[in-house]
Amino acid sequence: MESSFNRRKFLKTVGVGAALTSIGFKAPYVLAKKQVTLRVMGTHVTLQEELRQRAMRELGINLEFTPMGSAAVLQKAAADPSSFDLYEQWSDSINILWQADAIKPIDTDRLIYWDEINALTKEGKIVPDAKIGAGDSPNKLLFVQPDGTLGKQSSTKISFLPYVHNVDSFGYNTKFIDKGAPYKTESWAWLLDESNRGKVALVNAPTIGIFDVALAAEGAGLMKFNDIGNMSINEIDSLFSILLAKKREGHFAGFWTSVPQSVDFMKSNRVHIQSMFSPGVSACKGNGIPVIYASPKEGYRAWHGVMCMSKNVTGYVEEAAYKYMNWWLSGYPGAFIARQGYYISNPERSQPLMSIPEWDYWYNGKEATIELKGTDGKVSVHPGEIRDGGSYIKRFSNIAVWNTVMNNYDYSLDKWYELLNS
Repeated sequence: MESSFNRRKFLKTVGVGAALTSIGFKAPYVLAKKQVTLRVMGTHVTLQEELRQRAMRELGINLEFTPMGSAAVLQKAAADPSSFDLYEQWSDSINILWQADAIKPIDTDRLIYWDEINALTKEGKIVPDAKIGAGDSPNKLLFVQPDGTLGKQSSTKISFLPYVHNVDSFGYNTKFIDKGAPYKTESWAWLLDESNRGKVALVNAPTIGIFDVALAAEGAGLMKFNDIGNMSINEIDSLFSILLAKKREGHFAGFWTSVPQSVDFMKSNRVHIQSMFSPGVSACKGNGIPVIYASPKEGYRAWHGVMCMSKNVTGYVEEAAYKYMNWWLSGYPGAFIARQGYYISNPERSQPLMSIPEWDYWYNGKEATIELKGTDGKVSVHPGEIRDGGSYIKRFSNIAVWNTVMNNYDYSLDKWYELLNS
């Protein structure tokens, strides 16, 4: 896919150009024999303190985590690759970072577990009969081609380390909204339903939130897209005309920028239904809020986590970066993030580090036989519960669209900020 991404316009739109001059950045690496500091910039969903402490103990390196909201982390990384050594976010950021010349290729020969990574990343489908989904499935962005572009043809150079991934939808509080039937009555259209006016929130990420509302508009029969993963200018105009009208009517209660904020929205009853990520749903349940993560009949919005290397990384820091990337696929991290509802690209290596009830619930879609705790140590799953959407294979066989930077990304970005500021 060719993106119409324009770096100068991107920086101007998100308002980071002047601000960056006032921020001091460390040198890319320090030539130290004893300990190397690796700066990892990303989002709250993976940059968690327990993982940082564990990796430092096992790898003997110093890790500095900088978690930010999804839009903020992307704008900072694209603006200045010297601000990070490794970058963790989602595959829809790849085209932006690659065209901004902020990241460099990763050598698969230095990835210990490369051969264990499953077909979802390398081929775009978890099983042959799965829906591949519209937009940029990860295999379209993974391999560096001979001409320096990204594509599906296998090579030994890749743009990102495939690691965490999941399918997203929306969460709703059953105290206020009747429980629906997975894949049958639960619908993205609920986000725009009049009965939920004033109690709806969206994720404030232009390359993510736009697909949530597009699926909602199409599900509600308000419009139809020729290709929802690559909307035309006219389709974007029609979609935002609907959204602006809804906002003027007071339909939206807010736009969240981080998982903790989405949890706060639910805890305070500011919203009853909203775009959500799996860790937010898990945290709500751990706080006793009866939130269901919907399995929409239209299909999920899927995403794939990416770990990218700054183009400035060399020497000892590059060695540390490869150690950290390999650590992420070594078993423990995959087992850890499974407890917040995420999958890892080589799950069989993490399986021995999970209890049988955990594996059966999170990956196999079976009924929980005991209480299961989330990454925060609180009980998030009770006996008798079945994971929203079922098994790993079932969930990833029902993809409507992948998080994507569309050809008309610049235009959609302008419209998104018009919606926020209206």
